[in-house]
Amino acid sequence: MKIKYLALAVAVLAVLAFAAVEILQKPDVVGTSKTPQQTAAVPLTESKNGPSIPKQKALVVYFSYTGNTRILAEQIRQNVDGDIFELQPATPYSTDYDTVVKQGKQEVESGYKPPLKAKVANLAAYDVIFVGTPIWWYTVAPPVATFLAEANLAGKTIIPFCTHGGYGAGHSLEDIKKLAPTARVFDELVLYGSSKYEQKDILAWLSKVGFGE
Repeated sequence: MKIKYLALAVAVLAVLAFAAVEILQKPDVVGTSKTPQQTAAVPLTESKNGPSIPKQKALVVYFSYTGNTRILAEQIRQNVDGDIFELQPATPYSTDYDTVVKQGKQEVESGYKPPLKAKVANLAAYDVIFVGTPIWWYTVAPPVATFLAEANLAGKTIIPFCTHGGYGAGHSLEDIKKLAPTARVFDELVLYGSSKYEQKDILAWLSKVGFGE
């Protein structure tokens, strides 16, 4: 009997450990009753045959708190043979879950855009920019909002991708378009936050946005 109770306790601890890993992928679910979504990609609607992008120099720009978005960004970079840049707030976020959930909500609701530790020095050299973000309270994380609002993106093509904790992309795409009104913005890749992503999902999406074979 003691062995059974011990096994049950180990199982409960394993579940709690997994929940902790999802730390900042789930602020978007706080205080909501929406039905969870787990979509692999949002279909493009720009034209009947999809967008057409000639081979251009690409940059992958992303912010990641738990590391899930970083993993996806690296996979995209490898497939487009582009460069990569990680957005980091000048003042790092706390490692405490409750603290960051509260701070993230306040920043999103107030429209606060935190100063960045560094900026892309040669942004003008890139024609296409893949922009990656975890979904915080139904939208892009504040450091990504800072980049989109401050960078000179006129005439550039932005291809967003996001990771979420079970409630989809929220209104992130609409917000990206508002933050970068002079750029051409394609529909985003939307994946559930994970430490591993299916290559087929990424390749199918890249093909739809003009970076496939």
